Order: sequence, then structure tokens, then C-alpha cells
Amino acid sequence: MSAPWKHVWITGASSGLGENCARKLAEQGCHVSISARSEDKLNAIADGNSNISVYPCDVTDREKMNAVKDEMEAAHGPVDLVILCAGAWFQSSLTEMKPENFQKTLDVNIMGVVNGLDAVLPDMIARGEGHISWVSSVAGYGGLPNSASYGATKAALINMAEGSHGELARKGIALSVINPGFVRTPMTDKNDFPMPFLMEPEDAADKMIAGLKAKKFEIAFPWQLVWILKFLNILPYWLYLRIIQKIA
Repeated sequence: MSAPWKHVWITGASSGLGENCARKLAEQGCHVSISARSEDKLNAIADGNSNISVYPCDVTDREKMNAVKDEMEAAHGPVDLVILCAGAWFQSSLTEMKPENFQKTLDVNIMGVVNGLDAVLPDMIARGEGHISWVSSVAGYGGLPNSASYGATKAALINMAEGSHGELARKGIALSVINPGFVRTPMTDKNDFPMPFLMEPEDAADKMIAGLKAKKFEIAFPWQLVWILKFLNILPYWLYLRIIQKIA
């Protein structure tokens, strides 16, 4: 199988979904530029693969994001697909609030996407083409217990995608929002609660890439959890809240 993109940039690529997408897209003929804070992990992923290049950076550093984008494009040509995959997760509730964790979640999950857009969008708009995607979550469909900061950021990313889709389409740019359920990654390894329909990262990456090739607006999986949560969110609040509390 081959992919339609020549140069892909993936943030949050040192593990999990980002790493697996990078490996699979490189196998399909793309040149993949990978970014994360951990240069050692990125180098291990790129080792022996001429289709993967390493550009370490922190997504919360806007100037660095712009600098590495310029560097990778000078070496490998324009980025025609960006997958903004970096994310932060802390169990959080308002009664046991840790403001520093809220701030970190906001900085990585929202501003990390904004900084990526700031780096790639101007050139894509000038060319009149490109594909932008970012990873949100099914946790953004509705409020879930112990997910006050994470769920809020993911809901914001879904809202931002919905509001921006038409504007970007008129400029020739495709937009996809990726809403995974539970995927076995270092982030979910910290969870001490049951994770229904847990997926392996290789399978989740296949779902992501297939959806991106089809230029789907929403790429969501696994379907069982997606439709359970979407159904719950059409219920009246009195019933939704009662069911969520019983599940919790």
C-alpha cells in the first residue's frame, strides 16, 4: 500500500499512536518528520529508516515549532500532512484540584495544536492545499468523571475542528479530527480503572491512516465505544448524569 502524501510531520511521535503512524507511513513511502521532547526515543524510531527524520521539540514552544518546520521543509519539501498527536493526561477532579496539572494539560493539548497550526497553516494557505489533523478523544463528547482537565481540552479540540472545517475547506485544506477511545499507550498505562474496548496502538494507527486517506472529517474508534458515548450524549442531562455516575 502507498500513501498519497510526500512529507508528513507528526508531533508526539516518540510513542503510542504517533510512533506507530510514523512507522506505517514510512513503510508506505512517505517521508515522515517526527517530533517530541525525547530525542533518544525519536532516534531509536528513525534508526535504519531513511524515510524517517528526527526534529526534537516541545509543542508548547511556538518559536521552536516554527523553526523545526522550516528546517524539515528545507530538507524534505513542503509538509502536506500534519498529525498533531502530542497529548497530556492527568486524572483530575474539581474537588482535588491541582492547578499545575490543569495548566499543563491546556498547554500541551490545546496550545500544542495551536502552535502546530501556526507553523504549517500559512504555507498551506499560500499553496492552496494540505491536510491538517489533530488527536482529540471520545472523552471530548461529554463530561466524564475524573477527567475535568483532559475532557475539557478534548471537547475544545472537537469544537475547534467543527468551527474551522468550512473555512479551511474553502482554502483547499482538508481537516480531520481524530477521536480515539482507549488505546494501549504509555499514557493509558497509568490508568487504574477498567478500559472497555482497549485497542492496540498498531490497530489504532491503521484506523487513523485509513481515515486520513479517505479525508474523513471525524476519525473515531473503536466503533462500539464511539456509539455508546454518542448515544449517551443525546440523552437529557438528568438521565445522562445518572448513567455516568453509575458507570463511575
